[in-house]
Amino acid sequence: MKIYVTRKTHFAAAHRLYNPNFSDEKNNEIYGLCNNPNYHGHNYILEVTVCGEPDPETGYLIDLKKLKEIVEEKIIKYVDHKNLNLEVDFLKGIIPTAENLAFAFWKRLENEIPSGKLYSIKIYESERNIVEYRGE
Repeated sequence: MKIYVTRKTHFAAAHRLYNPNFSDEKNNEIYGLCNNPNYHGHNYILEVTVCGEPDPETGYLIDLKKLKEIVEEKIIKYVDHKNLNLEVDFLKGIIPTAENLAFAFWKRLENEIPSGKLYSIKIYESERNIVEYRGE
């Protein structure tokens, strides 16, 4: 029996989508309003899903309190109310698109899950813009 357990959390952060290798014109063409030199913000929702077999003794695949602590410790405390371009060391040199955030968050969590296996990272940048990453 394979079970999927998801912890949902949120964070607020600012970012700018900008590639320093592109001209200002090309950055504006590709990223539009998201290329604002003064940055802009989102209220992100993050879902972390773990899959596997529940422990027959506890009935848990993973204790959701423990999963919450891991996500808070490895991701949220670094990104909440931060400028993703300027203040988050593990995002240095990365264009902070939702796609790149999902991949970076996966890397932060993939070896931290004590039971089960990391299945997906889903980021809601807005109600209509959602990215999901399920590993390689």
